[in-house]
Amino acid sequence: MRTKLAGTVARRTILGGLVAAAAALAPFGASAEEVVNVYTTREPALAKPVFDAFTEKTGVKVNTVFVKDGLAERVKAEGAASPADVMMTVDIGNLLDLVEQGVTQNVKSEVLEKAIPANLRGANGEWFAVSMRGRVVYASKDRVKLDAITYEDLAKPEWKGKICIRSGKHPYNTALIAAYIAHHGEAKAEEWLKGIKANLARKPAGGDRENARDILAGICDLGVANSYYVGLMRSGKGGPEQEKWAEAINVVLPTFEGGGTNVNVSGASVAKNAPNKENALKLMEFLVSHEAQDVYARANFEYPVVAGSPVDPIIAAFGPLKIDNLDIAKIGQYRKQAADLVDKVGFDN
Repeated sequence: MRTKLAGTVARRTILGGLVAAAAALAPFGASAEEVVNVYTTREPALAKPVFDAFTEKTGVKVNTVFVKDGLAERVKAEGAASPADVMMTVDIGNLLDLVEQGVTQNVKSEVLEKAIPANLRGANGEWFAVSMRGRVVYASKDRVKLDAITYEDLAKPEWKGKICIRSGKHPYNTALIAAYIAHHGEAKAEEWLKGIKANLARKPAGGDRENARDILAGICDLGVANSYYVGLMRSGKGGPEQEKWAEAINVVLPTFEGGGTNVNVSGASVAKNAPNKENALKLMEFLVSHEAQDVYARANFEYPVVAGSPVDPIIAAFGPLKIDNLDIAKIGQYRKQAADLVDKVGFDN
């Protein structure tokens, strides 16, 4: 009797465990024809308009999982059981981390290869850029008359005490410093970083939008920041106060000497163990359609990666974007040296 009862209890326990596991996975769906699961480091709300358009067009539901930190580590830990189909993140360093952690798979797609320039995708289809932001200069409307500037110019003594910037260790600045290394070598990059440090109006801090705030307050005349924040501020999405910050600045698209404007990307990869690979590829190809690129441009004020896609009028007003010709993956390879230089010169101190 006890043996029969124990067996019944054991079966119920196992059954209960299976039901709980099934319930946990239920939000991801079971049909490869109906769902695609996206792990993203971006707030899902930012990509929701694009995902909604994809679902409307294809009937495939997009499930999103927001992963603030450790995206590659999470997918790696989940292993073959991971429900992730597509991984979306910001910054070339984070995209390369996915590859280095072995959680991506190579994708062969004529659609993606035709739409995205070679310097904005992995050589073997490990990752693809889906949008861009420029690392630009905010200049005081009242105190600075500036039509053009190079990144090299930022280290010149004429800007002493006039530059605001966020931490040198932030990925946006690490990528810019890495690009400088790629252009000029580590020794010259160190001297350049020392020059910018000498020109700072305050200790590196805050975010990019705070550069505009401090320009309005007269603390600095120039700020180094991302292009899309201007769209967020001028559109009113940041509130009335930030609209005032944005009105205090002009935006200049800097270039490297002999090169173009430094851009960083938002990008996506197909997960190594994607259970819905077909739908993952459908989503990836949709992201580079003119329809999706237009949604990205209007929702997030980012530059499209696909030639001929519209740019939001606020961003287009900055003038034509001449993208730097360096392979963005090459820039990513120097990010450790860039971070080490920030420490070496005491940039954030």
